[in-house]
Amino acid sequence: MDKKVSGLLNDQINKEFYSAYLYLDMANFYASKGLDGFANWYEIQAKEEQDHAMLFYQYMHNNSEAVTLDAIAKPDKVYTELIDPLKAALEHEKYVTSLINAIYAAAQAANDFRTVQFLDWFVKEQGEEEKNSADLITKMELFGSDPKGLYMLNSELGGRTYSAPSLTL
Repeated sequence: MDKKVSGLLNDQINKEFYSAYLYLDMANFYASKGLDGFANWYEIQAKEEQDHAMLFYQYMHNNSEAVTLDAIAKPDKVYTELIDPLKAALEHEKYVTSLINAIYAAAQAANDFRTVQFLDWFVKEQGEEEKNSADLITKMELFGSDPKGLYMLNSELGGRTYSAPSLTL
């Protein structure tokens, strides 16, 4: 595997674990506000990000590439308004999309078609992640200032269940 592609893939493992940590921080914020549905949503997001990290991890090992695990940075966002984590999540998902796109471009440049094919799933996944994040912001802007609306939205998010990723290696 091309050294640049390998390095970017390895970095992505650590970025995905950071994403999980970031989403746990958001879940913690919402739990402290008594919004268990929002907390549930972000706890599940954290599990998904851990799964993503492990997919990259397994892909590296399947290709006989060494994996280096780095320290996970502490999330540095401070949330004051209920919408703040939602906006930060969308910003973060756009950042992750840029990382996936950079790996994809490097793999294409190296004619590493196996990695390009592997990344196709993540490209699609990032589209879903950005849409979900944007939709949550829209719902919060529409209903979040009304206590009954916020209650209903919290209940909706509380109904989310975890499902493992569809990508298999």
